[in-house]
Amino acid sequence: MKFALFSLMQNLPNAVTGEKLTTQQKFQNILKQAVLAEIHGFDAFGVGERHGEPFLSSSPHVILTAIAARTSKIRLLTTVTVLSVLDPVRVAEDYATLDHLSGGRLELIIGKGNDPRHYPLFGITEEEQWESLAERYDLLKRLWTEENVTWQGRYRPALNNITTQPRPFQQSIPVWHGSASSVLSVELAAKYGDPIFSSNTFHPQAKYKALIDHYRERWVYYGHDPKDAVVGSGAGGLYLADTTEEAIKRFRPYYDAFHSTDAAKHNQSPFKSLEDNIENGPVLVGSAERVIEKILNYHAAFGNQVLSISVDGLTEAEQLEQIERFATEVAPILRREIPSSIWNKKPRAIINNIQ
Repeated sequence: MKFALFSLMQNLPNAVTGEKLTTQQKFQNILKQAVLAEIHGFDAFGVGERHGEPFLSSSPHVILTAIAARTSKIRLLTTVTVLSVLDPVRVAEDYATLDHLSGGRLELIIGKGNDPRHYPLFGITEEEQWESLAERYDLLKRLWTEENVTWQGRYRPALNNITTQPRPFQQSIPVWHGSASSVLSVELAAKYGDPIFSSNTFHPQAKYKALIDHYRERWVYYGHDPKDAVVGSGAGGLYLADTTEEAIKRFRPYYDAFHSTDAAKHNQSPFKSLEDNIENGPVLVGSAERVIEKILNYHAAFGNQVLSISVDGLTEAEQLEQIERFATEVAPILRREIPSSIWNKKPRAIINNIQ
């Protein structure tokens, strides 16, 4: 199994200390997280996209470029790029630039987003989100793989004989499809032969498994080899301690604070408490043994090759503790137990000693 650390850059007062980072401090904290992730052997670092308080991640390509300058090996993910509201020409240019500056370490995770506030901000309705996403992705694919593109659609002005610059550094920038709540997201991924990344954050395992199973069914329908279908998965939070009881005690203030936010309430999670989520949901809280057991259980259901976790909201000391504990107590066992076919080749720039 491979591992990604990610952040949505939600900047709320710390649930234990009450301290709130300034915007500048939060940006510096994310850069530190990415460097720590690379030092401790994580395979990727991801930055999400949100447009409104309390999130500061409105420009993930800029943040990932800063991370690219401070790292040399770790892959850079967007978790997710809200392509349903973005101009594919701008996306093609911005992320091809980042692809070069990172030496080919970029992978996009696209989606319609998980915050309805961005639709009026960018001039589409929530009802248009899936049609908009499909159209914009089709154009983005063409802009990255073709030159002299002529195109006409609904959600941006027509193009006539356009070749975006720069061209991507990688022969093909990998694109994943973020999947949280609808078969339409996995349908688009299966159609194009792309991997999916299940959010696996707010609901019981069965809901996400149904979407993953549908993805695999549609993957075969579109003529792809079943063994080539790739799935990644998130988790509902991480807190490791020597005992599960200690982990629950230390994580409870963070869990309660997050689940009282409007962003969390929007997802209508059915879990009544932290204990309910630990027993029936995706949150990873407990001893290393308990967390490993749970990850293996979810892997048996999902068949995921990648797991993403987040330590946002914790104090910096706790962030370091959790990154180190996961890297030393959990990751080595899962790497041994769960083989992964992805990310086994180094990016071109590293092979050629450019970095």
